[in-house]
Amino acid sequence: MYQKAAELIRSAKRVCAFTGAGISVESGIPPFRGKDGLWNKFDPKFIEIDYFNKHSQQSWALIKEIFYDFFGQARPNAAHLVLAEFEAKNLVSTVITQNIDNLHQEAGSKNVLEFHGTASRMICLDCRQTFSADTIDLTKLPPECPNCVIGQLKPDFIFFGEGIPEPACSLSFKEAEIADVFIVIGTTGEVMPACMIPAAASRNGATIIEVNTSPSRFTDCVTDVFLQGKASEVMTRLQQALA
Repeated sequence: MYQKAAELIRSAKRVCAFTGAGISVESGIPPFRGKDGLWNKFDPKFIEIDYFNKHSQQSWALIKEIFYDFFGQARPNAAHLVLAEFEAKNLVSTVITQNIDNLHQEAGSKNVLEFHGTASRMICLDCRQTFSADTIDLTKLPPECPNCVIGQLKPDFIFFGEGIPEPACSLSFKEAEIADVFIVIGTTGEVMPACMIPAAASRNGATIIEVNTSPSRFTDCVTDVFLQGKASEVMTRLQQALA
């Protein structure tokens, strides 16, 4: 199966990687859903946009704890690094990620579409200026906008109740039109509308290579080649097959 997947990638004109929470689990970031998911430990209402606007102090306390103190310690794993190498070797054109952890960029990937935004950036809800998160003082919550001072800062990833950011949304669906191979890594296929992207790619004639620890909603519907296992192990074996 690895040789088949390698040949598909090698002979493709355009390959797109599509990643979900599963690719970052080995970096120490738990998934949001499932048995060990964050939403089993925390009520997700703290990142509902209406709740955030009314209770920013309470929201920010958990945002800082989870997305900056905890997630901030994560580092790219082998799967992230392999994808970055594939891009450098022109084997992968684009990475579409549902993740907000910035690990693809830290690994060296350049052309990354952040479908759900990123925790590495913050935006002022008043003046709309954006700032690198590592320049913002989180000792005082909620943090002040360095530009207008009066505005409320929010991590620049989508909260429940917000729409998918542009141009990431349009460009991601464009990839589903033009790529002839999609490598789907570590996603269950349950989150809308992100789960529509690999399905759209399949309808448009792309071959779907899925990397997952267990079958997903994609496996029986759109997947052509299923490589089962941890993302780092599977991607390392795929790298070897392409060497």
